[in-house]
Amino acid sequence: MKKLQLTIVSPEKKLFQGEVNQVTLPGVMGSFTILPQHAPIVSSLTRGKILYVTADGTSQNLEVMGGFVEMNDNNVSVCIN
Repeated sequence: MKKLQLTIVSPEKKLFQGEVNQVTLPGVMGSFTILPQHAPIVSSLTRGKILYVTADGTSQNLEVMGGFVEMNDNNVSVCIN
């Protein structure tokens, strides 16, 4: 099964970089999940939690105050405040 490459950065540092099965993000119009082979997307994020499942099946979450996400070619880049 294909995986996503997820990178989460803040102005201070890189918070996560690695393979994940899926990532759920707090979009401005509601929460949404990105899976492998998802169509390209750019979206603003609002206050909430980023939830992701690592390649080994471990669920992780990260509280965010906002930011944006770009998905293209199974690469998910998240910049948070």
